[in-house]
Amino acid sequence: MSAASDDLWQIIKAGRSARTDWLSDTTPVDTVAATMAAMANSQGGMLLLGVVGPAASVMGVRDADSAIDRVLQAALVIEPPLIIPLPRIVHLRQRAVIVANVPRGMPHVYSLDGRYLYREGIENTALKPRDLRRLMMERGEFSFETEIVRGASVDDLDWEKAREYVSSLGSIGEPSLEKALMKRGCLAMQDGRLRPTNAGVLLFGKDPQRHVRGAEINAARFAGETMSDKFTRQDIVGTLPDQIRRAETFLLDNLRKDFLLGRSMAREERFEYPMEAARELVVNAVAHRDYSIQGDTIRLFIFGNRMEVHSPGGLPGPITITNIKDERFSRNPTIVQVLSDMGFIERLGYGVDRVIDLMAQQNLREPFFEETAGGFRVTLYSHRLIAAMTHEDASETVTSAPLTFEGEFNGKPINPRQESALIYLHNGNPRITNSDLQAICPDVHPETIRRDLADLVTKNILKKLGQKRGSYYVLKRD
Repeated sequence: MSAASDDLWQIIKAGRSARTDWLSDTTPVDTVAATMAAMANSQGGMLLLGVVGPAASVMGVRDADSAIDRVLQAALVIEPPLIIPLPRIVHLRQRAVIVANVPRGMPHVYSLDGRYLYREGIENTALKPRDLRRLMMERGEFSFETEIVRGASVDDLDWEKAREYVSSLGSIGEPSLEKALMKRGCLAMQDGRLRPTNAGVLLFGKDPQRHVRGAEINAARFAGETMSDKFTRQDIVGTLPDQIRRAETFLLDNLRKDFLLGRSMAREERFEYPMEAARELVVNAVAHRDYSIQGDTIRLFIFGNRMEVHSPGGLPGPITITNIKDERFSRNPTIVQVLSDMGFIERLGYGVDRVIDLMAQQNLREPFFEETAGGFRVTLYSHRLIAAMTHEDASETVTSAPLTFEGEFNGKPINPRQESALIYLHNGNPRITNSDLQAICPDVHPETIRRDLADLVTKNILKKLGQKRGSYYVLKRD
């Protein structure tokens, strides 16, 4: 038995499913077409001609060429015509079986006699209107971002932000602000009046969440490796550019730092994940999430051992977990274009390769990509690949702080800056000042530093001594 025959036997033994089905070679063309269209609108699949019934009896086909023609005829009666690889012949028990593969991630939404079908188990079922609309958006048949916002007017836009954006473009061939926004897909004409699109409201709206519910980022830093009631949380709202900036501030405030001893033996600090990689994941989620799903948000969760970014909506168009590093497709080309104009992303690449490279440079595991029931999630892991270090790496030594509190001290939650202060005090330093903590966290505003130390006093962890400029903090030993 050939390898192809053996593989096919294993598939048949596994039984019929959403991605595997079989029919006799006398099955009407419309029935063959219905199954192929349903697979194309779902996750793709394999259709066999010459296998019959629940017991998977291999009857074979009488004329292999005619059976292949039947499959191709079925593909052509689908609207638009379904383009698939040429069906092949596999012999089982000396009988010819036709194998037709419908690839996953087809570029269109397919119908048969006006019906849009999908696979539900082993059945071909009509798509509900809501699911059909979402599938059409995912495959670029039409776009949520360019739809006009119901009940919104040009007064709902922050024209100062729009003017600042357009002026940064220089000349794009349009004499007016309104025409420039129309060219970018942020405004559209309806009944003789200019109206904002969903993209326009998300990018330049005064209150975007009023019109597009769920268009926000829920960010949280948890004390341990699982969700718990000890966390720091921020609900990040506003326009998409503002959300990206605020999410970056959240990352700066909540990512822990390691210490790096380089060739010069000078101590440098770096975040537990490359900041550019963490930021890139947030930008990708903001740019490519499915904004038609208004019951969910982007979730940025930082745990003791990993960071997760969850984006509502599955992977768009032909993108799959397998080809995510190589394929390029945007669900929201208008939003991508504007964010690119603003300098947030590169227009020709969506950052996946960059994130992988940045993690490798810091000797961290490759990001983990996965599709979930309601969307797409990327996970960065903080533990290092020690075994992967080369001889050249020996010139740089990474040493974690001698002590870590994993987000809490004596049962009380602390943020990464406060943890740094406590590590400083536990490493032979009897006192710490605002200036000391500012030197440890140079990217943090002085007022934030002051509040962090004051909060440790409130939590009965530190004691404040001295007055005004001469004040300092010590551990409260009792």
